[in-house]
Amino acid sequence: MDDRNSHMDGPPDVYRVDAEVPEINPDEFREGFGEYLSDTLDLDTWTTGPDLSLIYGRLAEEVSEALEQEKALHKMIREDIFPRLSGYPGAPNCAGVYEANIENLEHIHRGLLFNGGVEACDGTQQTHDTLPLTIHQIGVSLVSYQGNQGTWGQRLFRRDLRVSGKNPAQEMVELLERREHRGGLNQPDHRDTLSELARRGIMAHAERAILLHRSDAIWRMGHGNPAPYELITGSGSLDLMIESTKIIRELVEGHQKFVFVASEPRDRVLLTIGQALHPMEYAVVTTLKDMIDKTVEKGHYRMNITVDSTWDGVRLGPEEWIRKFRDVVAPQVVVGVYRATRLAPAQMFYAHVDHPDIAAHIAMADSVLQEHRGFPLLLISAEASKL
Repeated sequence: MDDRNSHMDGPPDVYRVDAEVPEINPDEFREGFGEYLSDTLDLDTWTTGPDLSLIYGRLAEEVSEALEQEKALHKMIREDIFPRLSGYPGAPNCAGVYEANIENLEHIHRGLLFNGGVEACDGTQQTHDTLPLTIHQIGVSLVSYQGNQGTWGQRLFRRDLRVSGKNPAQEMVELLERREHRGGLNQPDHRDTLSELARRGIMAHAERAILLHRSDAIWRMGHGNPAPYELITGSGSLDLMIESTKIIRELVEGHQKFVFVASEPRDRVLLTIGQALHPMEYAVVTTLKDMIDKTVEKGHYRMNITVDSTWDGVRLGPEEWIRKFRDVVAPQVVVGVYRATRLAPAQMFYAHVDHPDIAAHIAMADSVLQEHRGFPLLLISAEASKL
């Protein structure tokens, strides 16, 4: 659909020397795929041509069995898991499963969405790599159903090759050494925090700043997690972490009327819960605090900062700052899933703890406009309007 690399965690860095490769024993492979790895690798078990009768038979068998198992799994989740959502440790008071009100969706269509009461923001980035120069271009758009509310762009120019004329061969060797520590195009890499900062961190910050400071709508809609990994960690810059969490705090505590929808979430548990939802149902499951807790605990926040880190009159160090954000702001954001239509998959959403019902209804009201996808059309419009 769209360029989502800016909202994904990206592929694993498989070439890292220190990367840990998980072990998969033969029994795990057999349990997952229903056959031994040795049988899969045996070419005698491979088909030599398109034997359609065998393909159709295997497909019918696999689909039939999967549907039966899915029905049983859905029944178990709805009967055993749904009633317990409000009782899990750390669950918000509003945790549970709810059914959307059709009349409310109609009111939202007429009273909020189609008259410009909801504005959505989304961004993208592209990298153009040449021998002497790398250009990072970032674009962010703000849209409503009354039209495009603005497009903002930024270009960052990174010079790897700085020719002095003294020793061109040595300068080229230094260039190659520098680029060895750079990530691939549009791929995150722990060795290249500067490009990661430019590609993802600055764009994510701009999206949230534009939602807060450039939107006049009552309700603001964002893409992804309101406090994504690249901002919680600062993408290697603690100044970015502090400035971004200031924006997020103001959006959460000051404005409150927001909803973020993630197009490619990694949380399989929440998606499994969402797959058991009926159309026009939504579930509030956890809080943002629970989701970012491990990142904050394992993060390294001990570098120097140059920006103002005063929280309500008290100056905090970067580690104290992010823990304060986790303990004070993050619990005010609830995380849930919804399913808009029978054909659509479950979608993950974030909202203020005082407004999860209206936020879920807004997300679903916009998502039903795409019956096959069930994702907010405003966010897709924002993506299409970017630079």
